[in-house]
Amino acid sequence: MTDRWQGSDVPRGAAYDRRFEDLAASGVDMHGEAALVDSYGPGAALDAGCGTGRVAIELSRRGHPVVGVDVDPAMLETARAKAPDLPWVQGDLTDPGLDLGRAFVVVVMAGNVLIFVPTGAEGRVIANAARWLAPAGRLVAGYSLRPGGFGPAEHDALAARCGLALEDRWSTWDRRPFGSDDDFAVSVHRKED
Repeated sequence: MTDRWQGSDVPRGAAYDRRFEDLAASGVDMHGEAALVDSYGPGAALDAGCGTGRVAIELSRRGHPVVGVDVDPAMLETARAKAPDLPWVQGDLTDPGLDLGRAFVVVVMAGNVLIFVPTGAEGRVIANAARWLAPAGRLVAGYSLRPGGFGPAEHDALAARCGLALEDRWSTWDRRPFGSDDDFAVSVHRKED
């Protein structure tokens, strides 16, 4: 099954990173995702759909034990080149057999992960995230909102089926309040104890 990421024309590897490097050079804070995850305190984090490792590397710099998982070998090649000491796993987030060998306090899905998986597979990804979470752990996911696309109501319903309850929702990684007209959502779902 081809996901929407593999079928997209988004640049890969170092070319993908250039966009973020240019934004950082212009003064944009490129670590909002890591700052939000870090605000929940110490603990192991899974960067699910880690791409070139930007979020995982920053979480590691902030002291979190971190693992990065991505389906795209070109993105992981860049992540490994930037941070060879971090564990990078090539794997499909929809695969119920993907075993990471540990539980995480936070699973973060930055970079529109949930809208790049195959249509209809979002529930499998959320179920896997719930499986990888420690009790009381959090799934933190940010994605663009498009008419007729995956959105907060479906996300909340799929999360609830996996024992995850909505804790917070914002329109940005720096916690701006969420409104019905927003085009981006950052959702935090917490696993039951």
